[in-house]
Amino acid sequence: MAEGKKNNRIYIIGAGFAGTAIAQEIRKKGVLGKVVAFLDDDGEKIGRRIEEVPVLGPIREVVSLLRQTPADEALIAMPSASQEKLKELYQLLKKAEFARIRILPEISQIVEGAAHLIQTREIDPQDLLGRSPVTINLTRSLAYLRGKRVLITGAGGSIGSELSRQLLSGGASRLYLFGHGENSIYEIDRELRILQEEGVGEKATIVPIIGDLKDADYTRFILNRLKASVIFHCAAYKHVPLSESNPVEAIRNNVFGTRNLAAAAAEAGTRRLVLISTDKAVNPSSVYGASKKIAEEIVLQTQAKKSLDSIVVRFGNVLGSRGSIVPLFQKQILKGGPLTITHPEVSRFFMTIPEAASLVLQAGGVGEGGGLYVLDMGEPLLIKELAEQMIRFYGFEPEKDIPLVSVGLRPGEKLTENLWDTAEKVESTKYRKINRIIRGSSSFPDVDALLERLAPVCFYDPAQGGLYRNRRALRSVLASAIPDLEVPADESEY
Repeated sequence: MAEGKKNNRIYIIGAGFAGTAIAQEIRKKGVLGKVVAFLDDDGEKIGRRIEEVPVLGPIREVVSLLRQTPADEALIAMPSASQEKLKELYQLLKKAEFARIRILPEISQIVEGAAHLIQTREIDPQDLLGRSPVTINLTRSLAYLRGKRVLITGAGGSIGSELSRQLLSGGASRLYLFGHGENSIYEIDRELRILQEEGVGEKATIVPIIGDLKDADYTRFILNRLKASVIFHCAAYKHVPLSESNPVEAIRNNVFGTRNLAAAAAEAGTRRLVLISTDKAVNPSSVYGASKKIAEEIVLQTQAKKSLDSIVVRFGNVLGSRGSIVPLFQKQILKGGPLTITHPEVSRFFMTIPEAASLVLQAGGVGEGGGLYVLDMGEPLLIKELAEQMIRFYGFEPEKDIPLVSVGLRPGEKLTENLWDTAEKVESTKYRKINRIIRGSSSFPDVDALLERLAPVCFYDPAQGGLYRNRRALRSVLASAIPDLEVPADESEY
């Protein structure tokens, strides 16, 4: 196997800083294969040699010649390429029958020309979906975190883990990876340490922490011990149907976990708390959406009472997050279909995980305490169109090779989502893709009074034992604060 890798013939697509850095690393390690050529469209580079490797081009013409003698591997090292360009490259490389196609991540993850082989991965449908991401200078955006202690809750999740990767480049003194899932925290901790070993980012001290925000005493204890300056609060149960089936636990985790964190952060002297929110918090019809709406209110009302700078960053779906539609479609395609969509007219806002994380990090630095910010998600995408694009990525034709089946909206789901409601106004900021929401007069009740009514449902109180885990009582309290919440007529008490 080692010999096979050593003889691996690699074509690097892109002879810029990223491709050059990758070629240097492959040559230095010596056992990963040999770079036989760069492919590029830049007329000034074509015909030259970089790192003793010839630059061939234009790409389309060279790749068509390679069909006669397919190489082992193509590595796309063009982190600033548009989605359209990546789609074109992928089709060309597939036709050339490369055994393997890898890609370097988006430009948001490549800091000041520091590209590393460890950052490459197999190309994925999400790389070709959606829109071209905004380019952000991470070093400049993360300057506010230099020398600071940073805590990421839900660090093993999709957004939390990507924040953690990008935070390696922020110059933080410590990165606290907090979560209640043992394996997910183990995985991101190990990944970050390997990235550091390979020269990615700076030498922050990484500290994995297993804990549960629902435990108020523990949360207060650990935050007083850690003394984090900035907290990115990503931890939440996020599945709409599961939250509908387990409404009490969703509120316990998403609402009371946020309450405990905000209170403990203020007590511990944390300077800034950034809550990751969702479009489902706008006029919520689901328990999950209701839980995030209340979490937003907790954080924003904490700002009014404490010295802690609290901000909320709201956005829609992210492509490829765990348990989301993209991984599900991948599994369904690989087993031959069918692809299940809830409704042909369902649409959602989508953004890639790296772009969302980069914008969250930037918003965390430029946002004002008490501010509610929303990321510019572009136009919503029909889920049916997303499914069709993914089928084509794998070389099949929708309906002809793999059918699509509509299964109906699930409890709590909407046809469309909004990023703000009619009482909110949106104004642009000087930062691309980050807008501020100006809140109008709110009819939302005092959050402390609402939590007091929810508490005996979520936590056992001998004086109100009949309310403990009572689903009907929970939905009744939620519906009094959130009129759009769906309340099933057949909801059982427990």
